[in-house]
Amino acid sequence: MTTTPSSDRVLERLMALHPKVIDLVLDRVHRLLTALGHPETRLPPVIHIAGTNGKGSTLAMLRAGLEGAGEVCHAYTSPHLARFHERIRVAGELIEEDALTTLLQECEIANDHAPITYFEITTCAALLAFARARADWTLLEVGLGGRLDATNVVNPALTIITPVSMDHEAFLGDTIEKIAAEKAGILKPRVPCIVGPQQEAALEVIEYRAAALNVPLQIHGQHWHVTEEGGRLVFQDETGLMDLPLPRLIGAHQAQNAGMVVAALRALDRAHGAEAAMINAIWPARMQRLRRGPLVSDDTEIWLDGGHNPAAGAALAEALTRLPPKPLHLICGMLGTKDVAGYLRPLAAQADHLHAVAVPGETATLPPSETCEAAASVGLPASEASSVAAAVANIRRTAPDARILICGSLYLAGHILRDHS
Repeated sequence: MTTTPSSDRVLERLMALHPKVIDLVLDRVHRLLTALGHPETRLPPVIHIAGTNGKGSTLAMLRAGLEGAGEVCHAYTSPHLARFHERIRVAGELIEEDALTTLLQECEIANDHAPITYFEITTCAALLAFARARADWTLLEVGLGGRLDATNVVNPALTIITPVSMDHEAFLGDTIEKIAAEKAGILKPRVPCIVGPQQEAALEVIEYRAAALNVPLQIHGQHWHVTEEGGRLVFQDETGLMDLPLPRLIGAHQAQNAGMVVAALRALDRAHGAEAAMINAIWPARMQRLRRGPLVSDDTEIWLDGGHNPAAGAALAEALTRLPPKPLHLICGMLGTKDVAGYLRPLAAQADHLHAVAVPGETATLPPSETCEAAASVGLPASEASSVAAAVANIRRTAPDARILICGSLYLAGHILRDHS
C-alpha cells in the first residue's frame, strides 16, 4: 500500500524544476495557470500588497480588521518562518497538510516537469486553493518587487504600496526610483491604491505610474494622516477622524502600517473593523518576545526580529526605545546579499555588543567574521559565536541583566521559531 507523499517531499521535488532561485518573468506562471484552468480569475476580491518593508505586518492587521468586521479572508504571505503552511491561509485557517500535499501534486502534474521556480508553482497552488474555497477577500503579499512577481497575475479590487527603500538591488535596480517602479507594477487601471509613507523620489515614480493608469491614490501625508497622541492612534482623512488603540505590534513603523490599514478599510467601507485591526493582529518575528522554548529562562529577556535591510534596522532601533532601558546584546545572522553595515548602523548606538552567528542551513549566509567587520565599521563591538544557543549562554554568563535581541534575517528567525512557537 502506498502512502501519500508529505508536502515537504513534494516541495523538495519542486525546488529542482528551475536552476535559479529567483528569475523574474511571468511566462511560466501564466502557462501553469492556463493548465490549471485559470484559478486567478475565480478569486474573491483581491487586495494586493507590495513594498519593501511592512507588507506582512500590514496584511496581518488588514486581515484582523476585515475579520473583525465579520468578513472571511484568504491570505498568502512569504517567506514562511517555521513551516511552509504559514504561507497559505484558506478562509481564515492555515492550510492543512493533506490539502497542501494534494494541491502541490496537482500543480506538479499540470506543470509536467517544465521549468518553473519554487515560488511560482507554490503561488499557483495558493491561488488554486483560494479559487476553490468561499471567502469575502483574498489578501496577497508580493514576494519580490511587484511588476514581475508571481502574484501579479490578478485583477485586484485594491492595492497597497508600503514604504519603498533599498533592498534586493540585484533584482530590482540600484536606485530608489527603479525599485519604486517595480513596486508600482502592481497598479492596475482605475483600481484604487493606498500609498504609505514614501521618500520623495519613490512617490514621484508611483504618482507617475498611477496617472498613466488613471489610478485613484490615497497617499500618506496628502490624503490621510496618522499620529500617536496620548497613547492612542489618531487617523484622519477627508471623511473625518478616528481615535483608536495603538497597534498591538510594536514600533512607530507599525503605527504607519496601521494608518495604511485604516485607509484601506475606509476605502473598502469596512472602517468598523479598524479597532480589531489594532488589537488582534499577530505577526511573528516582528519585535516578538519569546516566552517559551529552550533558549528562554525566567531571568532572561529575549526578543526576535526578522528585519534585514537599513530601513528595518532603523525601525527596529526606534521600537527598542519603547522598552524600559536595559543593556542590549544583539545576536545577529544575515545573508551575504544584504547591506549589513546599513542595517546595523541605527542599532549601534543602542547595543552594547553584537554576537555574530551563521544562519543555519543557508548557503548564502554571511560568515560571522564578516558580520563582525560590518559591526566594527559602525562602532559596534562584536564577537563570533558558534550558534545562537552558544551566544545566549555567553550573554547569560557575562551580562546576566541584558536584554537579548536575535535579529538580521527572517531565515534565522524561522530557525528559532521552530523551537519557540
